[in-house]
Amino acid sequence: MTLPQGQLARGLAWITLAILCWAPMFPTAKRALAVVDAFALSSIRYVLGGAIFIALVAAIEGRRALRFDDRLVPAIILGLVGITGFNTFVWGGLTFARPEHAAIIMAIQTPLTALLVWVLRGQRPANFTLACIALAIAGVLIVVTRGDPLGAIASLGKGDELFGDILVFCGALCWVAYTMGSGTFPGWSSLRFTALTIVPGGIGLVAVNAIALAAGVAVMPSAAAVGSIAPQILYFAVGTVVLGVLAFNSSVHHLGPLNVMLMLNIIPVSVFGIEAVLGREFEGIELVGAAVVIGALVANNLYLRERREKGVRPH
Repeated sequence: MTLPQGQLARGLAWITLAILCWAPMFPTAKRALAVVDAFALSSIRYVLGGAIFIALVAAIEGRRALRFDDRLVPAIILGLVGITGFNTFVWGGLTFARPEHAAIIMAIQTPLTALLVWVLRGQRPANFTLACIALAIAGVLIVVTRGDPLGAIASLGKGDELFGDILVFCGALCWVAYTMGSGTFPGWSSLRFTALTIVPGGIGLVAVNAIALAAGVAVMPSAAAVGSIAPQILYFAVGTVVLGVLAFNSSVHHLGPLNVMLMLNIIPVSVFGIEAVLGREFEGIELVGAAVVIGALVANNLYLRERREKGVRPH
């Protein structure tokens, strides 16, 4: 189905904004984590971002939209899984993992969603999609193990990059569950849903931070440390939490999820480019693995879009 020119232009503008907001996130976070730990940075990011979202909901939809009504428990569960779980795992993982590895792992959320739908709802993906999923997962394994899975497993537990990659993968699973759960809130706008799940999720992040401090795992950052990365914190709160999420949801509304997910494959490529500019040297096997992942995801998205446009249900 051909999109109207105005709708296409608006959708492309929104997805471009989302990509611009999210592409620098992993490289920026990796360097900010050297100053403020993952627990504190996640808490600050979502306390600020959540406050902005609440203000937006009140201004756009009215204070009535800030009520949970009869959906308090589901909102709390999704907030704890999607916001608390995602950020605790991903930002904690970035302490060890390379930014480009994290971006590649996060790129396979779409095939992970397809597999979860198959397990929970019995909706088996098409054979072509299953083949692309297998290729994408193989590519991720090539990237994170640098083509040496046995050596990577042997080094596990020594605080190396593979440990961080596993944490990021757990975070990706949390976001998949959050995304699937968003469909159980009919009648709520994407703005309201995001705000009212960020509230319990942000509280969860503050609680995790407090527990980590009490256990001696985390360190309370000084005012000077926080101030030294104030621009990065502003970017995380406004750029990635507020503008990024709103731009993504708006692009889905105009272009549809298949087109949007296809374009989001630009992000891991962008992260590799950013890291290269910053002086990162990649092993050839990492680039091969990244190409396998991106190629598999692009092929599957093009396949699904073609079948959708023809009105044929993939088998």
